[in-house]
This record gives sequence, C-alpha cells and structure tokens, in this order.
Amino acid sequence: MKRLGLFFILSFLSFKIFAQQSGFQQSGFQRPGTQKPGLAPSAVPQDGVRGFVIDNDSKLRLAKVYIYNSSQDEGIYNNPKGEFTIKASVGDTLFAVLQGYALDTMVYKGQKAVYFQLKSLGINLREVAILGEKYNPQQRHEQTLKEYKYALDKGKAKDLLNLGTGGVGLGIDAIYNLLSRDGKNARHLQKILEKDYKEAIIDYRFKPEYVKRVLHISDYEAADFMEQYRPTYQFALTASDYAFIVFLKNSYASYKRNPAAFRLKPLPKLTVDEF
Repeated sequence: MKRLGLFFILSFLSFKIFAQQSGFQQSGFQRPGTQKPGLAPSAVPQDGVRGFVIDNDSKLRLAKVYIYNSSQDEGIYNNPKGEFTIKASVGDTLFAVLQGYALDTMVYKGQKAVYFQLKSLGINLREVAILGEKYNPQQRHEQTLKEYKYALDKGKAKDLLNLGTGGVGLGIDAIYNLLSRDGKNARHLQKILEKDYKEAIIDYRFKPEYVKRVLHISDYEAADFMEQYRPTYQFALTASDYAFIVFLKNSYASYKRNPAAFRLKPLPKLTVDEF
C-alpha cells in the first residue's frame, strides 16, 4: 500500500510541473537560461530610428522630405544631408513625402537604419540648345538702311518727273542723282547692302553650332564642310526645317566621299619688296 501511495504522489507532482512548463511556453515566457541561441528579442534604439532618403534614379540624397509615422502620428523633416531620426516601434508604418515625387512607405522591422528611395514624377526632357541673336537679319537690314539713309537717297531717281502748276517737268535733283558719281556710288552701296542682307539670311540658318549638332562633326570638319556646301539664298529663305536637315545630310554624304571636291585653292603668298 505504501508503494502504491508513493506512486500516486510522484505522478501528481510530475503532472503539475509539466502543466506549469506548458503554461509558460504558451504565454510566451521562458525560464532563465532556457532562451534559444540566435533568437534574442530586437531592441529599438532609445534615441530613435536613423535613416536617409535618396532619389531612385540619380541615387543622390534628397532634402526637405517629410517622414511620417502613422502608428504614432508623428512626423519630421530630414536635414539638408537627407538624414533623419524618428521614433518608431517594430511594426510601425513609415511614410516619406516630397513634392514632385511618388510616396514611399515601409514597415519598420527593427533594423538599425532605414532608407527611402523616392521616384520622381517629372518627365525627363532631352536637352534643347536655344540659338538666338539680338536682331534677326530683317531687323539688322532695316537698321543698316537707316544708318545709310542720307547716302542712299542720293541714288534714288523716283522723282524724275514732277507735276507742277505749269505742267509736267523733269526733276533736277532726280537727274543729278541718276547721272552723278554720288548717285552711282549710292546705287552700288544699295546693291552691297542687299547682298549682305541675303548672306545674313543664309548665315541665320547655316550656323556652325547647328551644323555640328545635326551632323555630329568636329569644328575643323564643320568649317571645311560649310565653306564648300553653302546653300543658296532662295533655299535658305523657303526651305522647311526638315528640308534643311535633309540638305545637310545629303551634302555631308557627298563631302565624305570627296572632302576636297569643292575646296578652294589657297591664295598665293605675295611678298612686298622693301625699297
């Protein structure tokens, strides 16, 4: 009987100890010294979670980004270096907001540092070179005519016939302008100005910067090409942008086949004998 009673007492104590261990395990507690290696609980830094924000494409750091913790309803702005420190607990959701960029979110999992990569909402445009001048050829031509107005008036003969009270007569000033040397020089100046105006129209479209950008050639090759394949005034005045580009590419193809086809011979060197 004593042995049977001792058996029941030992069985009861074993069952009680087993029930206590099971209760600890189910409630998430462990006895001291029973913690498994490598499963230490993650500790959140006391001064907050540190991180930074970068651009998704350029990988450069972004400043003035608003970092918001929705779980704790707290937010801060990062510093000019793109860095920030915010209070967060494991499981909190963090947001990064910057104007012109898509919103980025993350769930904090206890890591020592975090970072956000914001993607720009803007459209990357190709580089456009704007080539302009203060005056266009028409405005420069009109300004030149005003500067030489006095000299050009001497070459005009539009008032050759005058209508007066006594009838129709010849204008003395008009006859003088028509026959005098000053009149001839004025008309010659008028032709020079008109020719300069036409050349300015060509130069306005046939620019070295424009030619180099379209054909992707060097400065020396562009200068040699432009001397041999200069367009006419009428073509430069009426051709569309597409037609002008086609002209450049076709002319450059001919230039590559024979770069010296229309190259002018260098002028002879003249020496002046000293007396």
